[in-house]
Amino acid sequence: MMRHLKRGRKFGRVSGQRRTLLRNLAGQLIARERITTTEARAKELAPLAEKLITVAKRNTAASRRALASMLPRGAVEKLSTTIRTRMEVRPGGYTRITKLGPRKSDRSRMAIIEFVQ
Repeated sequence: MMRHLKRGRKFGRVSGQRRTLLRNLAGQLIARERITTTEARAKELAPLAEKLITVAKRNTAASRRALASMLPRGAVEKLSTTIRTRMEVRPGGYTRITKLGPRKSDRSRMAIIEFVQ
């Protein structure tokens, strides 16, 4: 059966594991501001990271609680202070994906995902 019109990637995981994977990737992206991962994971992470920044830009108690439900505490603080102020004037497009060559071990396509300056 073909997955026509089915959104999102499964990554060979059940939904809870998939959600945890993306949350961990988002937390690491916020903490380090640039991570190297597989191309598929980067493409799946980008919209989530964009939405998190949009929520952080509201800068209300409710938005901080919403971020705290998705991210570790350190990531929420950094997102709400450092990254939010940098992205304040930007209307969108907060992340950049740069494709790299294949990984040596299993030939998976790799990419760097980072915040634009």
